Amino acid sequence: MLEKLELIYQRWKAVEGELSSPDAMADMKRFAQLNKEYKDLAKIVDEYNIYRNIMSNIDTNKEILATEKDQEFREMAKTELDELLVQQEEKEEQIRLMLIPKDPEDSKNAIMEIRGGTGGDEAAIFAGDLYRMYMRYCEKRGWKTELVDYTEGTAGGYKEIVFNVNAEDAYGTLKFESGVHRVQRVPDTETQGRVHTSAASIVVLPEVDEFDIVLNPADIRKDLFCASGPGGQSVNTTYSAVRLTHIPTGVVAQCQDQKSQLKNFDKALQVLRSRVYELELQKHLEEASKKRKTMVATGDRSAKVRTYNYPQGRLTEHRIGLTIYNLTEVMNGGIQEIMEALQFAENAEKLKEGTVA
Repeated sequence: MLEKLELIYQRWKAVEGELSSPDAMADMKRFAQLNKEYKDLAKIVDEYNIYRNIMSNIDTNKEILATEKDQEFREMAKTELDELLVQQEEKEEQIRLMLIPKDPEDSKNAIMEIRGGTGGDEAAIFAGDLYRMYMRYCEKRGWKTELVDYTEGTAGGYKEIVFNVNAEDAYGTLKFESGVHRVQRVPDTETQGRVHTSAASIVVLPEVDEFDIVLNPADIRKDLFCASGPGGQSVNTTYSAVRLTHIPTGVVAQCQDQKSQLKNFDKALQVLRSRVYELELQKHLEEASKKRKTMVATGDRSAKVRTYNYPQGRLTEHRIGLTIYNLTEVMNGGIQEIMEALQFAENAEKLKEGTVA
């Protein structure tokens, strides 16, 4: 591991030098790539420096024990050595996890899409509950969110809602949420107290920019329409809402959240770019899933990933067999435990593959 860390340190120094060169600054795409690599490597280099300091102190204390005759001094060195050996083990485990190769998209912002599925009005209401859950989660983490587009349900909630999450590693954290989320509860519209099952589907995309994928403007059709509010009523009389269609793939994205047509166009283009990019990403995920027995970050959007059982106050995460009996807290944004468990399962799978030496 020390050899690998030293190579990373040397690469970090090399990237640092490249960033200050005129050639890199002249190529903005190259500069953005180098800057991202530099930041990613810096996190490991910081821990490597701490690790080297621990190892140096271990060597010093071992030398004291081998040469020092004073018993009190020896006991102090032995106590410190025991503490340092624990720190060494913890730091090695931390670095080992950091050395697991990350997906290039993990550090990016995320675009989340929640759609009511089977279950009619209740599915739309559940989609609204999930949206609120993610908003609370993002608030707790200090993450910035932006609404992009939505269609409200007739009895509340949303038939569909799209929003951005702007934070470091947002996609890497939230990507495990993709899939079908199922709810079991008694709907407000149910007069006989029967438990109904409905569902909502979630898709999480990495936000990509023009450096990741280039869309030919000639391949994009732009349609304008009036933004609509509750009940389908027009909230303005100008054609500020924008719908973009990528003609070669048929991918569509729209935005009506802003009053400015230009701002709506920029947001819709951001979503369109990410959706087109995701077509290639899905192929990558499907290929990766074939290589693993239990793939958490699956490319299968139709997979049932989680059940929210209200009568029992229970959440079940089907991919890793996790059950939590604190549904109220979960729906108020308390999903960090689930996120960490999914990430742990993914890392364990990669370690099992022998990804890290």
